[in-house]
Amino acid sequence: MTALCAQESIYNLLPRVEEKPVKLPRYISTFRPSVKHEIEESRAPWKTMGPAKIEVPSPKNFLQKHSKEPKLLQRKQDEGRKRMLTIPPVPHVTDHPLMGIQSKKNFMNTNAANVIMGVAKKPQPICVDRRQGDKYLLETSGLVPKYINKKGTFPLTFQDYGLTPTYVIKRNEEVKKAQEEYDAYVKETLRQKAMKRLSDEERESLLQGLKKNWEEVHHEFQGLSVEIDTLPKKIHKQRLETQMKQLEHDINTIEKHKIIYIANK
Repeated sequence: MTALCAQESIYNLLPRVEEKPVKLPRYISTFRPSVKHEIEESRAPWKTMGPAKIEVPSPKNFLQKHSKEPKLLQRKQDEGRKRMLTIPPVPHVTDHPLMGIQSKKNFMNTNAANVIMGVAKKPQPICVDRRQGDKYLLETSGLVPKYINKKGTFPLTFQDYGLTPTYVIKRNEEVKKAQEEYDAYVKETLRQKAMKRLSDEERESLLQGLKKNWEEVHHEFQGLSVEIDTLPKKIHKQRLETQMKQLEHDINTIEKHKIIYIANK
């Protein structure tokens, strides 16, 4: 109650002037006059709507009876006379046919020779695309390319129809040249890395040389001291044993194989 009393004031009894909100001016485009002028110039009566401009039928051309029925062409009188003239006349009773005319032609041999010497008739290509066996011509099916722009029958733009382009020919030549160079390189590489066969004299001399080296190493191995107590002596003995094993392995390999090839590095 106290809150309601506090809102009352003597100033509220005075009449107040209602303030109306100020309305902003309406937007008008600057192109409005030009657009209005263009519309007025292009305006025309019944341009998009209205009665069609067709010619009204004349009242004199009214629909008559049987006017729409199909009419047959009238037959000319001279056609029957011409047809009668083309028919050959009936032979007279006194007319006799020519008798005794015979031909020496052998029709059987002639027909057989024509069949043997004649060109066989090519079957017409057809296409069957259903299991029921329905077939149709292959030429008109669209499955075979049919060129309509043939050379010499059309303008110059179609003169090269069906020919290989120049850039494709140039590219094929480059590929062929690169392949030839690669083949030559491979042949040269194989020739350089070809294996050479060792002759019998060279094999025998190689075998004798290995045996001689083994004897020298074996003689040096036999000259070692009985007591090997130092590290250098052990290393020297191991080195001689390794050399002897390698020489023995080489000698056995050469003696086992009669034909030996050496690869060129």
